[in-house]
Amino acid sequence: MNIPYSKTLNVCEKADIIVAGGGPSGVAAAVAAARYGKKVILLEQSGSLGGASVLAMVAELMNFDDGKNFISCGIGAEVFEKLNYTIAQKRGWYNIHYEQLKRIYDDMVLQAGVEVMFYTRIVDAVCEDGTILYAVVSGPDGVYALQGDFFVDCTGNGSLSSFAGADYEYGDANGKTMSATICSLWGGVDFSEKDKGSDGQNYEQAYRDGVFSQYDPLLPGIKKNYPEVQVGGGNVGHCFGVDDRDTKSLTDAMFSGRKILTEYENYYRHYVKGCEKAVLIKSADYIGIRESRRIICEYTLTMDSFFAKESFLDEIGRYSYPVDIHPMTPDKSGLQGFCEAVSLRHEDGETYSIPYRCLVPKKVNNLLVAGRCIGADRPMQASARVIPCCYITGQAAGVAAAVCVEDSTSARQADVEKIQLRIKQL
Repeated sequence: MNIPYSKTLNVCEKADIIVAGGGPSGVAAAVAAARYGKKVILLEQSGSLGGASVLAMVAELMNFDDGKNFISCGIGAEVFEKLNYTIAQKRGWYNIHYEQLKRIYDDMVLQAGVEVMFYTRIVDAVCEDGTILYAVVSGPDGVYALQGDFFVDCTGNGSLSSFAGADYEYGDANGKTMSATICSLWGGVDFSEKDKGSDGQNYEQAYRDGVFSQYDPLLPGIKKNYPEVQVGGGNVGHCFGVDDRDTKSLTDAMFSGRKILTEYENYYRHYVKGCEKAVLIKSADYIGIRESRRIICEYTLTMDSFFAKESFLDEIGRYSYPVDIHPMTPDKSGLQGFCEAVSLRHEDGETYSIPYRCLVPKKVNNLLVAGRCIGADRPMQASARVIPCCYITGQAAGVAAAVCVEDSTSARQADVEKIQLRIKQL
């Protein structure tokens, strides 16, 4: 059933660049563009910057290095330093202190002069001849429009691009995506004892004992985010078959995911040493989506580039991370698929090149994408989706948007050499 509906919207504000999504790629894009003197509005659906790293309570930041060299340079390096991290081991992962990370992002955007609009969600785009004229948003003060010269989609699910008419790919050949996770916060964990074994070493026995309602032996575990007070971040349990374009699918996943977490609380208390007093303090309010829309761009980054030695002429960064496709199904076949995918990884010092063209959606003139929704095939998206790489694509998109505004060009006509030079200057 359809109903006719029309409404005249107020255009509340105009900016040079509007960035949709306040996760790591959105923060990097907004800060990079603002540092080059552009008026930037950053839209975030929640009340905090950080995206999945804080809203979905992801427990760790993945590697900023390739085993030999620091590769998440520029804004990624700034965040790294502000978090007081050091390269203590090759391809190290880093536990997140959520409130510290939020404040770092707050300070970065405010110091750069970015105008942040919290509790504001993109609901549509008004376009003409392939150019976005207005972003239609919904906030506490109603539905209204924002006018921009250029737009950057850092939503993760590519929603702005989709509203603007960009084509996209989704999931595997059958439209299915890898599993999602509701991350969590745990207390009462004696990490000195827990570290003597792996989180999943007794999973099979617990499954045979009827502790779990689904077979899901991939258990990244509870990480020691605040070991001094026995508190850690949990990356445990998977929600299968989640479609983040569908409200009912997301709703069902939140219900089932929270129920699954009670099974893990039982498991940790009775099967994992050091966790006898473990308590589930909080589940995340946002589900951690690993895979969503992949926007069709001027170039699609494919697995052919993963081990390639050559650099793209329009390279805007390099990264190195395994093909991290989490299980698609709750069975041994799903686990085998994960093991096969994640075995695709680099040797120390190896990286892949990321071209500017995979940030440029086809069919839309004044739009760039960054983060999880860049133009890539499934395996490459599974590598490039993690946070340190989101800094790389985010800052490149922000710099490119600033250059396009200065030069009055479309995204596909941008001066790539100028963009590359400015990225190096960040």
